[in-house]
Amino acid sequence: MWKPLKLAPWLLAATAAWSVGFVYNAYVGGELSWLRGMYQQKMAIAAQVDSPQRLLIVGGSGAHYSVDSERLEQELGIPVINLGLDGPVGLNVILASIDEAIRPGDIVLLIPEDLIIIDDDGILERSTAFSVAVGKPAAGNIPPKQFAQDFWMMGIPTLRALTKSAVDLVEKGKLAGYYSDPVSDRGDPTATKSRTGKWWKWKVKQPITQHAIARISQFRDDIEAKGATLILSLPWLYASSDSQTIANVTKTAKAMEKIAPTVYDPQTLNLQTDSRLFADTHYHLKPEARIMRAKALAKQLKPVISQINAQSSH
Repeated sequence: MWKPLKLAPWLLAATAAWSVGFVYNAYVGGELSWLRGMYQQKMAIAAQVDSPQRLLIVGGSGAHYSVDSERLEQELGIPVINLGLDGPVGLNVILASIDEAIRPGDIVLLIPEDLIIIDDDGILERSTAFSVAVGKPAAGNIPPKQFAQDFWMMGIPTLRALTKSAVDLVEKGKLAGYYSDPVSDRGDPTATKSRTGKWWKWKVKQPITQHAIARISQFRDDIEAKGATLILSLPWLYASSDSQTIANVTKTAKAMEKIAPTVYDPQTLNLQTDSRLFADTHYHLKPEARIMRAKALAKQLKPVISQINAQSSH
């Protein structure tokens, strides 16, 4: 009996340390905590906006930072809510996490960047942590072994994160993170990040995977059962026009078109050549470019929405 008793203080200390790390990561100052807060803000907005028809924008940060929802709302004449999250959350959890926001009559616009549709199982590095932080640990059907490993890591803050928090407290008087800025009343970002490194053109090295096709197809069936409709869109991307990129984006577009109506510029495949449109990543647009994107998107969406409404009236 003496050995377990001797180890007890160490186990209690380890448990306490892990718990403190978990609270920091998920609820106080870790990047996950800011992402959780942003998600909750967006879901609260979706709960408050009541209309027979709404447009819900879904995806990773390539959706969050790519559209001016207020301008798109003006162009379309229906409420637009930006529910874009973060690519590393993974396709499975992103789609599962916004399920409760969908109502009959809604149009769900999924804008998936290639990070989340070229993955073989739809589970990425933030899938477990995000699902736990937002209180939906079953979201995404994460394998038990991976879930256990990732959950354990939630209680271990990185030295880099702790150092950043300490610096923020000294310099700003508060904790801050990539997603710590509040969102607008339509879920759009209120701050623009700036790129510090040199630009280079992104290359799309593979098309959408079979898993992503199956998961998006299931998502379509799930929301249609709720009386909502799915539309897909290629994202705006600062990218190379090499033959591999063109071929892979074309394959992705054709695969998406078999799932649901898919909107994009058939001439450019939404591949952009002017880096001045972009903020800190190849998918994140500057505010003026988000307005440009909103105008182009509205023009593409109007005939599709008209057709949806015509079909629903019969």
